[in-house]
Amino acid sequence: MTGSTFADVLAARRMCRDFLDDPIGDQVLDRVLTAAFRGPAAGNTSALELVVLRGERVHSYWDLTLPVERRSTFPWPGLLSAPVLVVPVVDPGAYVERYAQPDKASTGLGLGEHAWSVPYWFVDGGAGVMAMLLAAEDAGLGALLFGHFEHEDAIAASLGVPTGRRALGTIALGHPAENGRRPSASARRGRPEPATLVHHQRW
Repeated sequence: MTGSTFADVLAARRMCRDFLDDPIGDQVLDRVLTAAFRGPAAGNTSALELVVLRGERVHSYWDLTLPVERRSTFPWPGLLSAPVLVVPVVDPGAYVERYAQPDKASTGLGLGEHAWSVPYWFVDGGAGVMAMLLAAEDAGLGALLFGHFEHEDAIAASLGVPTGRRALGTIALGHPAENGRRPSASARRGRPEPATLVHHQRW
């Protein structure tokens, strides 16, 4: 979307579930990945890292999470053609360590993960993911964020993710196929008007 405004990119962004297998240029991919680190970070905690899979590592990922015998009934076979998968990983312990330091200790958040009523590692990680999705749209790429659910531990182990870190999901990146952005069944529910969700002054 070269030459487009931020409003254009935001309005155009949709999840893509059908990809071409054309490779992504290194410079374009680097721009998308770098966007993840432009989001907010509580206490300026550097706790988001990305595991980027290409080539055979992509095939290994799908072998682990979607065995061949299940693929004949998988509703989005074009998803498996995405040439790049990105697994964003956050470190809850880094937030606890940061908030145990003298300038943050009075918050009590350095006592442990349990002290955080809102786990900001997920908040900040989600902001980084959204920045990547927008950067992908701006670069003319398709992108899809999907969850790991019961596969989280197996994926983390296969990728060598250190114990205690949390994988937020996986982002598939690639050039969209012709109907790659067709809506899922969930999208047919529609979205409420934003004005009905915005509360001014109080609820």
